[in-house]
Amino acid sequence: MKILIVGAGGIGGYFGARLMETGQDVTFLVRSRRKAQLEQTGLNIKSVNGDVKLVPKLITAQQQEEQFDLVILTVKSYQLEDAIEDIRPYVGVDGMILPLLNGISHVDDLVAAFGEERVLGGLCFIETTLDENGTIVQTSPMNQLVFGERSGKETGRILEVQRAFEGTKADFSLSANIEQDMWHKYLFITAMSGITAAMESPIGPIRDLESGQRTIAALLQELVSVMKAIGAPVKETIAENQLAKINSLQPGMKSSMQRDMEKGQAIEADHLQGYLLEKAAAEKIAVPVLDAIYTKLKLYEIN
Repeated sequence: MKILIVGAGGIGGYFGARLMETGQDVTFLVRSRRKAQLEQTGLNIKSVNGDVKLVPKLITAQQQEEQFDLVILTVKSYQLEDAIEDIRPYVGVDGMILPLLNGISHVDDLVAAFGEERVLGGLCFIETTLDENGTIVQTSPMNQLVFGERSGKETGRILEVQRAFEGTKADFSLSANIEQDMWHKYLFITAMSGITAAMESPIGPIRDLESGQRTIAALLQELVSVMKAIGAPVKETIAENQLAKINSLQPGMKSSMQRDMEKGQAIEADHLQGYLLEKAAAEKIAVPVLDAIYTKLKLYEIN
């Protein structure tokens, strides 16, 4: 299987490297600056799951006319529009697109661009960062990528993807209910990113306060009420489950949104919190905690 990974940062670079280790045919679609860096240094992973240094195959947008069986998208939501145009020449006749973006609205954008059948469901749980030399550093053992047909069916093509993903040092997991998995991840990341970024604190000090516990719980209940109102396939107990998960995290845990804000980088407020805020308005559901968090994030963007 010929695999194209869009992006060679902390997510794309990491999972791509794990696939390369097993001999999979992996190419990275990257920007010119990252291409030059990788050509000089190689693709380097420093991880609790095993270090590796590889020589990756690299292309830039419109560099060549080559088609791939599977395109894995690891870009941010605000990069999606450009990424869609970048990958058009590379999606094969029966090509599949596996997005690993946070949130849910990107699925509609990809379906509109490539058709219902081309788009798989996917998500990942991983904490990585790039150091000053472009090395992907992973200090937490969590490195899970979940994928599946959005219909929930066990098709021949998804089993082919599963075979390509086998035998790696990462956890590639086939899901029979990827739609629900994606909504649950969306709930978790929207709450976790919103709370830590708005409070400008790791999760530990926030949840140690009684008021912090109340705020986290209230936000989760608001988000779930909106998701249920729009027919999202979430479990009845998901708010309680997610609160328990947040309370089990390491106290120093920060969201990627918080880390991006600390670096003065762009954030995904509209894609994550903003999307559900719009749905809440349409359904006439009061979401005061979400309102306050979104306001804080938008002030950061304005300033």
